[in-house]
Amino acid sequence: MSGNVGVPPSLGEIIRRRREQAELPMRRLASMVGISGPYLSQIERDLRAPSERVLRGIAGALRTTADALRGEAGPGDAIPGVLSAIAADPRLSARQRQALTEVYQAFVATGGHDDRPGD
Repeated sequence: MSGNVGVPPSLGEIIRRRREQAELPMRRLASMVGISGPYLSQIERDLRAPSERVLRGIAGALRTTADALRGEAGPGDAIPGVLSAIAADPRLSARQRQALTEVYQAFVATGGHDDRPGD
């Protein structure tokens, strides 16, 4: 759960909390969804955004919906259309999706600004 009062939890925090409430070990949930434990760990720590397919799988295993999970997350932490588009684009390789997602998340984390004067 987020330590900041008044700040909604992130999608990853919500998934982790729901998994813990369901008393599901991380490896078990990952297996149910068909993903690796390390990938689920990265999702729960908000290091990677799940694809829509993976989020639906996680939601189903947790007996909820992807929309309900996103709805609990703060508006800034819900999967934006950009990440959904990256995840769904069949022209991109897995490595390209990962790289684009990481770059996008890095820009968002810095408020979209770099350290140059005038930005």
